[in-house]
Parts: sequence; structure tokens; C-alpha cells
Amino acid sequence: MFKEEYKKSIIWGITVFLVVVASVIFFFFIFRLTEFGKLMGKIMTILQPIIYGLVIAYLLTPIANFWNRTFYQALDKKVTIEKYRKGIAKGLSVTMALLIGLAIIVGLLGLVIPKLAESIGGMITSIPGYMETIQSWIGILENKYSDVFALPDDIYSEVFTHLQQWLSTDLLPFMNVLLSNLTTIVINVFNHLLNFIIGIIVSIYVLNSKERFAGQGKKILYAIFKPNIANGVITVIRQSNKIFGGFISGKLLDSLIIGILCYIGLSFLHMPYTILVSVIVGVTNVIPFFGPYIGAIPSAFLILLVNPQKCIIFIIFILALQQLDGNIIGPKILGDSTGLSAFWVVFSILLGGGLFGFIGMIIGVPTFAVIYYLIKTGVESRLRKKVLPVETLIYSDINYISEEDNQIIYLEKKDIKKKSRKIRMLIEKKKDKNSDV
Repeated sequence: MFKEEYKKSIIWGITVFLVVVASVIFFFFIFRLTEFGKLMGKIMTILQPIIYGLVIAYLLTPIANFWNRTFYQALDKKVTIEKYRKGIAKGLSVTMALLIGLAIIVGLLGLVIPKLAESIGGMITSIPGYMETIQSWIGILENKYSDVFALPDDIYSEVFTHLQQWLSTDLLPFMNVLLSNLTTIVINVFNHLLNFIIGIIVSIYVLNSKERFAGQGKKILYAIFKPNIANGVITVIRQSNKIFGGFISGKLLDSLIIGILCYIGLSFLHMPYTILVSVIVGVTNVIPFFGPYIGAIPSAFLILLVNPQKCIIFIIFILALQQLDGNIIGPKILGDSTGLSAFWVVFSILLGGGLFGFIGMIIGVPTFAVIYYLIKTGVESRLRKKVLPVETLIYSDINYISEEDNQIIYLEKKDIKKKSRKIRMLIEKKKDKNSDV
């Protein structure tokens, strides 16, 4: 008896201690949000190679799994010992996945960078021509709208004075700061490259040990929680992996296809900066919904400087290409991987982009899809316990549900009148009770 009371006291003491610690942490989180953000940023910077490695391993997992099954079946008769057979198949599959991933990166860089440098170099050398084109446009406008341009000379002098002041006070200091930070930029690029190389090494360990990591995670869950709760957590993790994996891999493939189709179409239409524009359109297409338009705006501006007529043709081509992607290519590759409506897709992109920038715009949709799945699963589970329908469209036609027998009263005029009369009577009874009090 004494031991039982002593045990309860210890449990209560630990509970109170944990509540106090949680309250202190919450207090510092709210009132020291800036310092907490800096600390998290520092931790993320330190763990950047690990993050790169986890991302690389996650993207290469489908390739590694495919080759693992292939090599495992191929070694059926050659290696009879199961342990060695699994080890050899796993090692070969990880090697093949890394080689394929590196081959894709090197191939894309080898294809894109020379053409990209050529396009950027051509754009730089064409700047004088752009200035002449702008001057010719101004001349045409001046001849056409002579009344507007016939302004007093003092207005022109004031405009040029402000322009000169802006160049000396804003633009030149900005250029000096940019040049002074060039060394820092180069160092940061080198650090990211070094972290990426370390990340590749980390991804090898993750791919080789992913089954062990999964087993350790399940072991911890079953040790802490009851089997039904642990099973629910594992189901949520599997569904999250399905949503994230399907969305990200499908979106990358979709963007690659759109970039290639854009290059073919622009080459056929003899557009300027074909490679540069195709890369911009392909990369920004990773962002759902807004991506195509984000990539089309700077691309259209570049083409406008060369040929305004081709700019109009380019806009028409991009609209047609995005219709093809949105109605045929995208649904064929992605299917309904997220289960979100158009409204929630836009909501998740805006929220993710506002909080985490470009990366947030990419992962915002699958992240919100997981949250949406959790809420939907919880709501439908509670409805089933109450023996109520789970289909959403049914509730749009429901007027109210009887508390006595859960009978569904559908939306009809007479039911609405009865319900509103009943509600008025209840309100009047509450008013009478309050007045009596």
C-alpha cells in the first residue's frame, strides 16, 4: 500500500515538473521568438549536410527500391545465403541509384549551362541594341504624342537631376556593397557545394540503413504508446510519405517534361533565349498553380526587349502549354496525390511561400495535404462512432439531425419553418428564465 502511494506521488511530481518545464519553454518561445529563430537558423545551418543527405536519399529511394528488387531477383540462384543476397542487392541498388542521380544532374548541367551562358552573354551584348530600340520607341511616341512631350525644359532638367541623384545616392552605393560582398557570396556558394557533397555521402548511409531506421522508429513507438495508437501513427506516416513522395517526384518529372516541351516549342517558333526561357519555365513549374505564371513574366519581358510580336506569340504558347500541363500531363503523372481542392492549393501555396519562401511554396501543398488528411480522418472517425454519414455532399442538403435517434432531416421549406420556429421558442424560453432570475 505504501509503495503504491509512493509511486503515485512520484508520478504526480514528474507530471508537475514536466508541466512547469513546458510552461517555461512556451514562455521563452513567445517572448524570445527572435532569439529562438536565430537559434533554429544556426542549428539548420550546422545540420545542412544532414538535411541535404536526407533530401537526396528521399528522392533516390524509389530508384533504389526498384534496383533492389531487380538485383534481389537476379541473385536468386547465384547467391543462396539470404543474408549475403540481401546485402549485395542493397549495395548494388544504392550504387545504381547514386549513379543515375549524378548522371541526371551532370547531364542537365552539361546541357543547360553552356547554352545558358551563351544566352546570358548574348543578352549582355545586346543591351546597346535594347537601348536603341527603347530610344526608337520613345521617338515614335514623341512624334505621335507631341503635346505630351512638349513640356517645359525645367521639368526635364528636374527629372534628370532626380535621376542623377538616384544614381549617385542609391545605385552606386548598392553596387559597391554588392562588389564588397562578392567574396562572401563566393564563400557561401562553396560552402553549399561542400555541404552538398557531404550530403551525398550522408545519403549513402541513409539508403543503406533506411530499413534499420524504420525498425528503430517503430520500436520506439510501440514501447511508448499502446499498439492501437502506434498503429495509427505508423498509418499517418505512411500516408504522409505517400503524399509527399508522389507529389514531389511527380512534380519534378512533370516540370522536366514541361521544360523539354517548352524548348521544342520555342525552337520551332524561333524564339530568342530558348534554353534560358525553357529553364526558367521548367524550374518555376515546380511551384503548383502560380509557378507557370511566375516563370512566364520575366521570360516574356526578355523576349519583349528583342521582338514585341514574338512576345505575344510566346504568351499564347505558354498559355497553351500550361493548359496541356494542367489538364493532361499533370493529372496523368500526379493523379489526385494531394486530395486538395483548388482553394486549399492556393491557400497552402500563399501560406507556405509567406512563411518559408520558395521552398515553402513547393512543400506547402503536400504539407497542408497531410494536415487535411489528419483532420478528415479524425472527423470521419468521430462521425462513424456516432453512426452518421461521412460523405461531405450529404451535409449540404441536411437541415438538422435529431438528437434522440440521429435521424437526418433534409433541407425542405416546411422543415426550415419548423426548425426556425423551434429555435425561436427555445430562445424565448431562455429569455424567460433569465428574466425570472
